[in-house]
Amino acid sequence: MRRGGQSGSKQVFLCIVRLMVCVVCAVCVVYTAFIPIDALSVPAIAAQDDTEDNTMFWLTTLKMIRAKFPAVAQLSTDKLQSWLDEPGQSEAGQSQLERPLLLDVREKDEYEVSHLKGAVSAPSEKEALEALEGVSQDRSVVLYCSVGYRSSEMAGLLQTRGFEKVYNLEGSIFAWANEGRPVYRGDERVHEVHPYDRVWGKLLKKALRSW
Repeated sequence: MRRGGQSGSKQVFLCIVRLMVCVVCAVCVVYTAFIPIDALSVPAIAAQDDTEDNTMFWLTTLKMIRAKFPAVAQLSTDKLQSWLDEPGQSEAGQSQLERPLLLDVREKDEYEVSHLKGAVSAPSEKEALEALEGVSQDRSVVLYCSVGYRSSEMAGLLQTRGFEKVYNLEGSIFAWANEGRPVYRGDERVHEVHPYDRVWGKLLKKALRSW
């Protein structure tokens, strides 16, 4: 009788596990279907290399971020690049002297590995507000992190503080570096990025991971 009871308990446990897996899969499907694919930055969701196809991982991640922060404007890497190259031609219409302010909201150790040129480290709301002290409300601000979740969250906080021209860099530094765009350690151009952790680091090309 004891063996039979143990077997029955094992079957119940396996059923519960299978149910949980189905629920997780269903949630992923919902997130993936929530936002049209053509609304996302295509380069950011490209496969990372010949052996890793993280397209669906990227799709789900970017759509989840948009769904979580619908009021935050998402800026593509292409648009930021053209904005930095020719600020006078940006959609925001600022002059040549008004380049966007770049805020890197990752932790200090991530920033120290590499960052976008000229970006200010601001991992907390307090530090972000300090970086924006004295900055005109008309100045556009672009925030980024690893994939865009933390920077979208920070952008939302800044919006509540009255800053209207804030943008999240969609795909953030992972997408930027994956596309071959430059990252720096101080004034030196480097070719590595902090991968954040073993899970999210899969969205970064292997050759770029700092560990």
